[in-house]
Amino acid sequence: MKTRGFTVVEIIITVTVMGILLLLAVVNVNSSQANARDDQRKADTQAIAIALESFYTIRPNTSAATGRYPSTNQVASEASIRTLMPDAIITSFIAPGSDTVSESFRTATNSNETTTGVLPQPTPAQYVYQPLDAAGNLCTLTATVCRKFNLFYRLEGDSTVYRVESRNR
Repeated sequence: MKTRGFTVVEIIITVTVMGILLLLAVVNVNSSQANARDDQRKADTQAIAIALESFYTIRPNTSAATGRYPSTNQVASEASIRTLMPDAIITSFIAPGSDTVSESFRTATNSNETTTGVLPQPTPAQYVYQPLDAAGNLCTLTATVCRKFNLFYRLEGDSTVYRVESRNR
């Protein structure tokens, strides 16, 4: 009597092939998720830049003169961002992998405008805002006239730091 069925070798080969295919699918899904988060970072920084340009142009909710960007102390909290830029999409200030504006939206501590020199260096879960005066010094006080800004972010996929510059330079 002849029995029908699979041999042990056939079963091992089948399980191995299925395992490899499953591994490839998981890697592909993880890569797709990282790309989606990177796309979100790019969109967030563009939305933040638009809010900052709006502040420069129309200064909502204030009687102060236009033609300046907010200093580092003016964007130190979510509440101050909401007050200074009421039209801003506040969720744009929260990077993927972060839960709050205070964790995610950081201000620069130096005036080095290069992607490798700005401090703190952004992580994939942080954006770094760097307002500068006409001489290129970091704007830390409300009274300082900030004439330009840089917004730095790091992509998860290639770990590269990118910079968004203000329109007014």
